[in-house]
Amino acid sequence: MANLKDIRDRIKSVKSIQKVTKAMKMVAAAKMRRAQERMEQARPYSSRLQEVINNLLPEVDRDLLPLLAVREVKRVGYVVVTSDRGFAGAFNSNILKTAQAEIDVIGKDDVDLFCIGKKAHDHFERREYTIIDSHLDFWNNLSFSDAMRIGDGIISHFTSGTVDEIHVVYDEFVNVATQETMSELLLPLVFEGSDATPKDRLYEPSKDELVTSLVPRHLNVQMWKYLLESYASEQAARMMAMENATSNAEDMIKDLTLEFNKARQAAITTEMLEIVSGAEALSG
Repeated sequence: MANLKDIRDRIKSVKSIQKVTKAMKMVAAAKMRRAQERMEQARPYSSRLQEVINNLLPEVDRDLLPLLAVREVKRVGYVVVTSDRGFAGAFNSNILKTAQAEIDVIGKDDVDLFCIGKKAHDHFERREYTIIDSHLDFWNNLSFSDAMRIGDGIISHFTSGTVDEIHVVYDEFVNVATQETMSELLLPLVFEGSDATPKDRLYEPSKDELVTSLVPRHLNVQMWKYLLESYASEQAARMMAMENATSNAEDMIKDLTLEFNKARQAAITTEMLEIVSGAEALSG
């Protein structure tokens, strides 16, 4: 059994860690609320814009824009959205496992990577994957201009013909306790369930002008959505991880306190026995 000083030091150490995890939980909760508000504001606009483009695409010529070009898939681009820091439970590992599994099916030599977040960059750099660009240390000041800047590099990689598809792997925010890892096709724009039947509608300006104007905007909004969803999911995952760590620290403190009391009682009993034995020896 450990001596009293060792147990007391362990209790003190666990209490210090508990204070840190509790503070991290509160910080993550505050960041998550702000991120969730921004995410929920962006969702209706993103979904409505996607619906409008979905209705227009069957009625325009895909040669109108390079972004609409459907080519034979020879090389694929992957955008992997993770965080810069850990302590977020399985948030990063789930995304990286999903991305790596899909990439390995295609073959790492036929995939170009865009890593958003330090965890994705470090993971794939160690494994010598082809990383075209990385974006790090911008989450605390996340803005729409970041989404446009990141999106420009990814989109130009597709329009130049370097890759024939762009996929995005990220975490979608469901609720505080649940984040779902998603893999979506960003380019070319092909919406599942698109109705090819022309609609009896009048468009002003023309359909071609609308598509030319809305598609680049849609891609920027989609990239913004990926960043917002991922950031809210990261903070929710970190908040839950820190809450679990704080709870585990409390349980550990209780166990150590019980062990400390047992050790102290054993020490007191030993001392009493030694006193009694000494007194008996003197009286004899």
